[in-house]
Amino acid sequence: MHTAAAPITAPADIAGDPRHIAIIMDGNGRWATARGLPRTAGHRRGVETVRETVRAAGELGVEYLTLFGFSTENWKRPADEVSFLMSLLRHYLRAELDTLVKEGARLRVVGDRDGLAADIVDMIRVAEERTRANTRIHVSIALNYGGRADIVQAARQLAEAAARGRLDPDAVTEQLLEQHLLTRELPEPDLLIRTGGEQRISNFLLWQSAYTELVFCDALWPDFSKADLAGAIAEFRRRERRYGAITG
Repeated sequence: MHTAAAPITAPADIAGDPRHIAIIMDGNGRWATARGLPRTAGHRRGVETVRETVRAAGELGVEYLTLFGFSTENWKRPADEVSFLMSLLRHYLRAELDTLVKEGARLRVVGDRDGLAADIVDMIRVAEERTRANTRIHVSIALNYGGRADIVQAARQLAEAAARGRLDPDAVTEQLLEQHLLTRELPEPDLLIRTGGEQRISNFLLWQSAYTELVFCDALWPDFSKADLAGAIAEFRRRERRYGAITG
């Protein structure tokens, strides 16, 4: 007679403070529509919220902040809206760079840069170089990024290496694949916040968020405040992170 294996037990990992917070910034369009404004007004206000959130995260002791700025699916939006979003990105990179340097923030951009305009790619390169030595807070903006595409490009790199005889397929591990993700320089997010009341992760950091705690915030992104961020962190602190085990 076979007896069932005892369940794996482990002491609960009390969450403490999140080291890495990722945010899906949702609700710009709805914020504008509710005020009888064009969607572009919501995006413009959303950029101000980015500035305020980066500052608030630094004040709250967050080490890594990753913001979902523009997904691979966002190209499906109307051409004039996409053009406006790219203009806002240019404005942000120009207007905020000195502040990021002054406040000790390191900026990274995560995503497929081949799909971005050449001048934006150059501005990203300059911003990353100027902030490379900063360590107070690491700010990553996901641009032209999709979680599935990220996994595919990592798998493609490993497949090409195996096809050329440089990699034994049996040597492929989760850790090896992670080293080929676009986020390989970042720790996995501890907490993922989505604003705007929707409850999905929309192809954002799919691999990286396997054990990330999720908090869904009703505030539309332009209204997201330091108090909302602190509230999400407080909710995170109440969680038990068991990573597939059960508490003893």
